[in-house]
Amino acid sequence: MTDIDLLIRNVTIVDGTGAAATIGAVGIAEGRICSVGPAEPGAAEVIDGTGLVLAPGFIDPHTHFDAQLLWDPYASPSNLHGITTVISGNCGFTLAPIRPGDTEWTLEMMAEVEGMPLAALAAGVRGGWTGFGEYLDELDGNLGVNAGFLVGHCQLRRYVMGTEGDGAATPEQTARMAAELRAAIEAGGLGFSSTQSFSHNDGDGKPVPSRNATTDELLALCEVVADYEGTTLEYITDGCLKGFTAEEVERITNMSLRGRRAVNWNVLTVDSRDPEAVEHQLRASDHAATEGGRIVALTMPILVPMNMSLLTRCALTLIPGWDEILTQPLEQRMELLRDPEVRAAMRVDAEAETAGVFRRLNRWADYHIGDTYSEENRQLEGRRVGDIAEERGVDPFDCLLDIALSDHLRTVLWPTPLEDDDESWRMRMELLDSGRALIGGSDGGAHLDRMLGSVYPTKFLGDTLRGRKLVSLERAVQMMSDDPAQLFGLRDRGRIAVGHHADLVLFDPATIDSGPVRKVADLPAGSERLFAESIGVVMVIVNGVPIVRDGRPTGERPGVLLRSGTDTRTVPINADRPQLN
Repeated sequence: MTDIDLLIRNVTIVDGTGAAATIGAVGIAEGRICSVGPAEPGAAEVIDGTGLVLAPGFIDPHTHFDAQLLWDPYASPSNLHGITTVISGNCGFTLAPIRPGDTEWTLEMMAEVEGMPLAALAAGVRGGWTGFGEYLDELDGNLGVNAGFLVGHCQLRRYVMGTEGDGAATPEQTARMAAELRAAIEAGGLGFSSTQSFSHNDGDGKPVPSRNATTDELLALCEVVADYEGTTLEYITDGCLKGFTAEEVERITNMSLRGRRAVNWNVLTVDSRDPEAVEHQLRASDHAATEGGRIVALTMPILVPMNMSLLTRCALTLIPGWDEILTQPLEQRMELLRDPEVRAAMRVDAEAETAGVFRRLNRWADYHIGDTYSEENRQLEGRRVGDIAEERGVDPFDCLLDIALSDHLRTVLWPTPLEDDDESWRMRMELLDSGRALIGGSDGGAHLDRMLGSVYPTKFLGDTLRGRKLVSLERAVQMMSDDPAQLFGLRDRGRIAVGHHADLVLFDPATIDSGPVRKVADLPAGSERLFAESIGVVMVIVNGVPIVRDGRPTGERPGVLLRSGTDTRTVPINADRPQLN
């Protein structure tokens, strides 16, 4: 009989398959699950799981931990909320391959597009690598969670074309990019990611390199992925935020067909006031399926708290026309924001069709005032802008700008989520439960001082068990474990089954939740980020080793670097099983 390192007995087992929960015991030996069922004697450590739930570790399919893992191998606070595996390198952004002289440009781009404090990046990213494999080696053996990395189009293009990346690539340059992508995948990269979204600019305010790629270049790189076991594709385009055009649907479909892999995109917004918009986006999945491809939409099971500021880059900066105002030096920016004509133009821009999903930000009356930095604003903290505007007898947008100007634009603004009505929640859960969308879009590791999506597992489980109860516990767990494991073809992960890697979460169903979001200054160079502890998480286990006990990290680093082919398998895009469209 195998010596058992850890036995969790008398526990409610939710195995990740969607099957009904059972009560029993799970044994762990040498990093894998060695028994599921009756308790066995002889374990080195025994935990009584009476009243607790044991689930597979949760897999976050869309993160940007490429930099953070270099100084924080636990991907905190994701680890505290039950995440045991993260997929990074999304949206075309990675830290390799990199020319020695491009470090500053790369970090400035990451700071610009993904909201990572530049000071933290400069202090925390040691560098010293050139190739993608060297970057992976830097992380290998020093991880608290499992991590896999896609290869980013922006970095491939910059590496091959240098500062010439403003234009179309020549056939020779495309071939060199393809060769670099091959080398990166052979070193362990999980696939290819790209962006052509209008919202992505580099540190100089110019479109990031991949935005200048032709469709032929994009498809040539997707073709590379088809030659390698256990790879995948990810893509961001204007249509993800504004609504797919027919041309974009054809492009993303052809990406799947040429790469012979699923393509996932981020993020599907679900709002009951515009159900046609949801169906319009999902028609891309339907079209790909009829052609023999597969497109997977990601959406979140919670409403992610997101704050705004007119001082630093945030979603407001992404409203077309606003960028040229909100990126000006502070004094010039404040002067512009005082100008009635500028304000009038900003209102028009925020209400225009071209603003796409960012039109949702223009409900100025429903913003709440967060932290303030002047005596005249101090009493406004926590108040609704519409109420303040009514007292002052002014327009809510003018009121919001006046408050921010009194703080030299430092005022923290909290918009009220639009999609918090019962029908939107029903639609969201129906999409996820039916498999028409996959849970994802946390952006863990990015937008560190503006949003905190990595708390979604505990908040979703709390809502499932004690809140709206729109899906079963078994289905909720499956959505966060086996569903993403199947998408990426992760070998022996995502389920509680004998022989699977022992990635597990033990939690109290009576209390599971996220703690309040707060600011902490624990990044390199003392930079700030949003943070939240978990509630009711008893233990998080990665490859058989507890990395969290009673909500606190243990300091252990048992995570593995997931390499394509070795740790992943190819999932046929037309496999005979229930499909995520």
